[in-house]
Amino acid sequence: MAAEDGIVTAEKSMMAAEKTFEAAETGKVDPMKQFTIEPVFGSDWQLADGINIAFTNSALWMAITAALVTAFVAGGMKRQLVPGRWQMAVETMTGFIDDLLEANIGKAGRKYVPYIFTLFMFILFGNLLGLVPVGLIPSVHAFTFTSHFTVTGVLAIMSFSIVLIVGFAKHGLHFFSLFVPKDTPFLMAVFIAPIELVSFMVRPFSLALRLFVAMMAGHVLLKVLASFVIAGGSGGIGTGVLVGVPSFVLMVAISALEILVAGIQAYVFALLTSLYINDAENLH
Repeated sequence: MAAEDGIVTAEKSMMAAEKTFEAAETGKVDPMKQFTIEPVFGSDWQLADGINIAFTNSALWMAITAALVTAFVAGGMKRQLVPGRWQMAVETMTGFIDDLLEANIGKAGRKYVPYIFTLFMFILFGNLLGLVPVGLIPSVHAFTFTSHFTVTGVLAIMSFSIVLIVGFAKHGLHFFSLFVPKDTPFLMAVFIAPIELVSFMVRPFSLALRLFVAMMAGHVLLKVLASFVIAGGSGGIGTGVLVGVPSFVLMVAISALEILVAGIQAYVFALLTSLYINDAENLH
Protein backbone atom coordinates (compact mmCIF):
# COMPACT_ATOMS: atom_id res chain seq x y z
CA MET A 1 0.00 0.00 0.00
CA ALA A 2 2.80 2.40 0.86
CA ALA A 3 4.47 1.68 -2.47
CA GLU A 4 1.19 2.26 -4.31
CA ASP A 5 0.64 5.54 -2.45
CA GLY A 6 4.17 6.57 -3.38
CA ILE A 7 3.53 5.80 -7.04
CA VAL A 8 0.25 7.76 -7.00
CA THR A 9 1.99 10.73 -5.34
CA ALA A 10 4.78 10.62 -7.91
CA GLU A 11 2.26 10.52 -10.77
CA LYS A 12 0.42 13.52 -9.31
CA SER A 13 3.69 15.41 -8.97
CA MET A 14 4.58 14.64 -12.57
CA MET A 15 1.14 15.77 -13.75
CA ALA A 16 1.48 19.00 -11.77
CA ALA A 17 4.93 19.59 -13.22
CA GLU A 18 3.61 19.00 -16.75
CA LYS A 19 0.78 21.50 -16.18
CA THR A 20 3.25 24.07 -14.83
CA PHE A 21 5.49 23.52 -17.86
CA GLU A 22 2.54 23.90 -20.23
CA ALA A 23 1.47 27.11 -18.48
CA ALA A 24 4.99 28.46 -18.72
CA GLU A 25 5.15 27.60 -22.41
CA THR A 26 1.77 29.26 -22.97
CA GLY A 27 2.88 32.45 -21.22
CA LYS A 28 6.32 32.45 -22.75
CA VAL A 29 7.37 35.84 -24.09
CA ASP A 30 9.52 36.10 -27.19
CA PRO A 31 11.47 39.40 -26.86
CA MET A 32 12.03 39.63 -30.63
CA LYS A 33 8.45 38.92 -31.74
CA GLN A 34 7.47 42.55 -31.14
CA PHE A 35 9.73 43.61 -34.03
CA THR A 36 8.12 41.29 -36.59
CA ILE A 37 6.66 43.16 -39.55
CA GLU A 38 3.31 41.67 -40.55
CA PRO A 39 0.60 42.65 -43.06
CA VAL A 40 -2.54 44.02 -41.43
CA PHE A 41 -5.02 44.12 -44.34
CA GLY A 42 -4.07 40.99 -46.24
CA SER A 43 -0.70 39.91 -47.57
CA ASP A 44 -1.41 39.59 -51.30
CA TRP A 45 -0.86 43.12 -52.61
CA GLN A 46 1.10 42.25 -55.73
CA LEU A 47 2.18 45.36 -57.65
CA ALA A 48 4.21 43.32 -60.13
CA ASP A 49 5.94 39.96 -60.35
CA GLY A 50 7.71 39.46 -57.01
CA ILE A 51 6.83 42.93 -55.68
CA ASN A 52 4.43 42.91 -52.73
CA ILE A 53 3.27 46.25 -51.29
CA ALA A 54 1.12 44.88 -48.47
CA PHE A 55 0.19 47.44 -45.82
CA THR A 56 2.11 46.38 -42.71
CA ASN A 57 1.88 47.11 -38.99
CA SER A 58 4.96 49.33 -39.36
CA ALA A 59 3.26 51.40 -42.06
CA LEU A 60 0.08 51.56 -39.99
CA TRP A 61 1.84 53.01 -36.94
CA MET A 62 3.78 55.45 -39.10
CA ALA A 63 0.47 56.61 -40.58
CA ILE A 64 -1.02 56.95 -37.08
CA THR A 65 2.02 58.94 -35.98
CA ALA A 66 1.84 61.23 -39.01
CA ALA A 67 -1.87 61.81 -38.38
CA LEU A 68 -1.26 62.64 -34.70
CA VAL A 69 1.56 65.06 -35.52
CA THR A 70 -0.66 66.75 -38.12
CA ALA A 71 -3.55 67.00 -35.64
CA PHE A 72 -1.20 68.34 -32.96
CA VAL A 73 0.08 71.12 -35.22
CA ALA A 74 -3.35 71.91 -36.71
CA GLY A 75 -4.89 72.20 -33.26
CA GLY A 76 -2.28 74.74 -32.21
CA MET A 77 -2.59 77.04 -35.24
CA LYS A 78 -5.70 78.94 -34.12
CA ARG A 79 -3.57 82.05 -33.44
CA GLN A 80 -5.73 83.24 -30.56
CA LEU A 81 -4.82 86.52 -28.87
CA VAL A 82 -4.79 84.67 -25.56
CA PRO A 83 -3.34 81.26 -26.51
CA GLY A 84 -4.81 78.14 -25.00
CA ARG A 85 -2.81 75.20 -23.69
CA TRP A 86 -2.74 73.44 -27.05
CA GLN A 87 -1.53 76.52 -28.89
CA MET A 88 1.04 77.13 -26.15
CA ALA A 89 2.30 73.55 -26.51
CA VAL A 90 2.79 73.92 -30.28
CA GLU A 91 4.41 77.34 -29.94
CA THR A 92 6.70 76.02 -27.21
CA MET A 93 7.86 73.14 -29.40
CA THR A 94 8.41 75.32 -32.48
CA GLY A 95 10.25 77.86 -30.33
CA PHE A 96 12.40 75.07 -28.93
CA ILE A 97 13.38 73.90 -32.43
CA ASP A 98 13.93 77.49 -33.58
CA ASP A 99 16.31 78.12 -30.66
CA LEU A 100 18.10 74.83 -31.39
CA LEU A 101 18.72 75.77 -35.01
CA GLU A 102 19.74 79.35 -34.24
CA ALA A 103 22.25 78.12 -31.65
CA ASN A 104 23.82 75.63 -34.08
CA ILE A 105 23.42 77.28 -37.49
CA GLY A 106 22.64 80.92 -36.85
CA LYS A 107 19.95 83.06 -38.46
CA ALA A 108 20.18 80.92 -41.60
CA GLY A 109 18.85 77.98 -39.62
CA ARG A 110 15.36 79.45 -39.40
CA LYS A 111 14.39 78.15 -42.84
CA TYR A 112 14.98 74.59 -41.62
CA VAL A 113 12.50 74.87 -38.74
CA PRO A 114 9.63 73.11 -40.60
CA TYR A 115 11.79 70.10 -41.49
CA ILE A 116 13.55 69.72 -38.13
CA PHE A 117 10.30 70.29 -36.24
CA THR A 118 8.50 67.62 -38.29
CA LEU A 119 11.45 65.23 -37.93
CA PHE A 120 11.62 65.74 -34.17
CA MET A 121 7.88 65.37 -33.58
CA PHE A 122 7.59 62.33 -35.88
CA ILE A 123 10.36 60.49 -34.03
CA LEU A 124 9.09 61.61 -30.61
CA PHE A 125 5.50 60.53 -31.25
CA GLY A 126 6.67 57.26 -32.82
CA ASN A 127 8.85 56.47 -29.81
CA LEU A 128 6.09 57.28 -27.32
CA LEU A 129 3.35 55.39 -29.18
CA GLY A 130 5.47 52.25 -28.99
CA LEU A 131 5.22 52.46 -25.19
CA VAL A 132 1.43 52.79 -25.02
CA PRO A 133 0.02 49.59 -23.43
CA VAL A 134 -2.57 48.95 -26.15
CA GLY A 135 -1.68 45.26 -25.90
CA LEU A 136 -4.32 45.09 -23.16
CA ILE A 137 -6.88 45.35 -25.98
CA PRO A 138 -7.33 42.01 -27.80
CA SER A 139 -5.68 41.81 -31.24
CA VAL A 140 -4.11 45.27 -30.85
CA HIS A 141 -0.34 45.56 -30.51
CA ALA A 142 1.77 48.70 -30.44
CA PHE A 143 4.65 48.78 -32.90
CA THR A 144 7.74 50.96 -32.47
CA PHE A 145 8.80 51.63 -36.05
CA THR A 146 11.91 53.52 -34.87
CA SER A 147 13.25 50.17 -33.64
CA HIS A 148 13.80 49.17 -37.28
CA PHE A 149 17.00 50.24 -39.00
CA THR A 150 15.21 50.58 -42.34
CA VAL A 151 13.01 53.37 -40.94
CA THR A 152 15.74 55.22 -39.06
CA GLY A 153 18.00 54.74 -42.08
CA VAL A 154 15.52 56.47 -44.41
CA LEU A 155 15.18 59.38 -41.95
CA ALA A 156 18.98 59.67 -41.78
CA ILE A 157 19.33 59.53 -45.58
CA MET A 158 16.74 62.31 -45.91
CA SER A 159 18.73 64.51 -43.53
CA PHE A 160 22.02 63.65 -45.22
CA SER A 161 20.53 64.44 -48.63
CA ILE A 162 19.58 67.92 -47.42
CA VAL A 163 23.17 68.43 -46.25
CA LEU A 164 24.56 67.47 -49.67
CA ILE A 165 22.01 69.50 -51.63
CA VAL A 166 22.54 72.62 -49.51
CA GLY A 167 26.31 72.19 -49.47
CA PHE A 168 26.76 71.90 -53.25
CA ALA A 169 24.01 74.41 -54.08
CA LYS A 170 25.54 77.08 -51.84
CA HIS A 171 29.27 76.40 -52.20
CA GLY A 172 29.65 74.32 -55.36
CA LEU A 173 32.86 72.29 -55.52
CA HIS A 174 34.23 74.44 -52.68
CA PHE A 175 32.09 72.20 -50.44
CA PHE A 176 34.90 69.64 -50.60
CA SER A 177 37.00 72.02 -48.51
CA LEU A 178 34.97 70.71 -45.59
CA PHE A 179 37.25 67.66 -45.60
CA VAL A 180 40.47 69.71 -45.31
CA PRO A 181 40.83 71.90 -42.19
CA LYS A 182 41.94 75.45 -42.85
CA ASP A 183 45.70 76.10 -43.06
CA THR A 184 46.49 72.38 -43.13
CA PRO A 185 49.87 71.62 -44.78
CA PHE A 186 49.58 69.79 -48.09
CA LEU A 187 51.35 66.63 -46.90
CA MET A 188 49.01 66.34 -43.90
CA ALA A 189 45.96 67.14 -46.05
CA VAL A 190 46.72 64.11 -48.21
CA PHE A 191 46.13 61.89 -45.17
CA ILE A 192 43.48 63.96 -43.38
CA ALA A 193 41.12 64.42 -46.35
CA PRO A 194 40.34 60.70 -46.85
CA ILE A 195 39.76 60.26 -43.12
CA GLU A 196 37.42 63.26 -43.01
CA LEU A 197 35.59 62.00 -46.10
CA VAL A 198 35.02 58.55 -44.58
CA SER A 199 33.89 60.18 -41.32
CA PHE A 200 31.44 62.35 -43.27
CA MET A 201 30.03 59.41 -45.25
CA VAL A 202 29.52 57.36 -42.08
CA ARG A 203 27.31 60.07 -40.54
CA PRO A 204 23.95 58.79 -41.86
CA PHE A 205 24.79 55.26 -40.72
CA SER A 206 25.72 56.35 -37.19
CA LEU A 207 22.69 58.67 -37.02
CA ALA A 208 20.32 55.86 -37.92
CA LEU A 209 22.09 53.24 -35.80
CA ARG A 210 21.98 55.35 -32.63
CA LEU A 211 18.19 55.71 -32.66
CA PHE A 212 17.58 52.13 -33.81
CA VAL A 213 19.76 50.55 -31.09
CA ALA A 214 18.42 52.74 -28.27
CA MET A 215 14.78 51.95 -29.01
CA MET A 216 15.32 48.26 -29.75
CA ALA A 217 17.39 47.63 -26.61
CA GLY A 218 14.82 49.21 -24.30
CA HIS A 219 11.91 47.23 -25.73
CA VAL A 220 13.84 43.95 -25.59
CA LEU A 221 14.64 44.59 -21.93
CA LEU A 222 10.98 45.26 -21.14
CA LYS A 223 9.92 42.00 -22.82
CA VAL A 224 12.57 40.02 -20.94
CA LEU A 225 11.33 41.45 -17.65
CA ALA A 226 7.76 40.63 -18.70
CA SER A 227 8.81 37.00 -19.17
CA PHE A 228 10.24 37.00 -15.64
CA VAL A 229 6.94 38.34 -14.29
CA ILE A 230 4.96 35.63 -16.10
CA ALA A 231 7.39 32.90 -15.02
CA GLY A 232 7.27 34.14 -11.43
CA GLY A 233 3.47 34.18 -11.44
CA SER A 234 3.22 30.62 -12.77
CA GLY A 235 5.90 29.28 -10.44
CA GLY A 236 4.03 29.65 -7.17
CA ILE A 237 3.86 32.20 -4.37
CA GLY A 238 7.52 31.95 -3.42
CA THR A 239 8.79 32.40 -6.96
CA GLY A 240 6.27 35.16 -7.54
CA VAL A 241 7.50 37.13 -4.53
CA LEU A 242 11.20 36.57 -5.23
CA VAL A 243 11.14 36.94 -9.03
CA GLY A 244 7.80 38.28 -10.24
CA VAL A 245 7.39 41.28 -7.92
CA PRO A 246 10.94 42.69 -8.31
CA SER A 247 10.72 42.19 -12.08
CA PHE A 248 7.41 44.06 -12.20
CA VAL A 249 8.79 46.95 -10.15
CA LEU A 250 11.83 47.08 -12.43
CA MET A 251 9.52 47.05 -15.47
CA VAL A 252 7.72 50.13 -14.18
CA ALA A 253 11.04 51.90 -13.58
CA ILE A 254 12.39 50.94 -17.02
CA SER A 255 9.14 52.10 -18.65
CA ALA A 256 9.56 55.52 -17.03
CA LEU A 257 13.16 55.58 -18.23
CA GLU A 258 12.05 54.64 -21.75
CA ILE A 259 9.74 57.66 -21.84
CA LEU A 260 12.77 59.82 -21.08
CA VAL A 261 14.86 57.98 -23.67
CA ALA A 262 12.11 58.50 -26.27
CA GLY A 263 12.43 62.27 -25.86
CA ILE A 264 16.22 62.26 -25.66
CA GLN A 265 16.65 60.20 -28.83
CA ALA A 266 14.31 62.47 -30.79
CA TYR A 267 16.28 65.48 -29.53
CA VAL A 268 19.65 63.89 -30.37
CA PHE A 269 18.50 63.06 -33.90
CA ALA A 270 17.31 66.63 -34.45
CA LEU A 271 20.44 68.09 -32.84
CA LEU A 272 22.87 66.06 -34.96
CA THR A 273 20.88 66.86 -38.09
CA SER A 274 21.16 70.57 -37.32
CA LEU A 275 24.91 70.22 -36.74
CA TYR A 276 25.34 68.44 -40.07
CA ILE A 277 23.31 71.14 -41.85
CA ASN A 278 25.55 73.72 -40.18
CA ASP A 279 28.54 72.17 -41.97
CA ALA A 280 26.74 72.72 -45.27
CA GLU A 281 25.65 76.27 -44.47
CA ASN A 282 28.83 77.48 -42.81
CA LEU A 283 31.99 75.80 -44.06
CA HIS A 284 34.81 75.79 -41.51
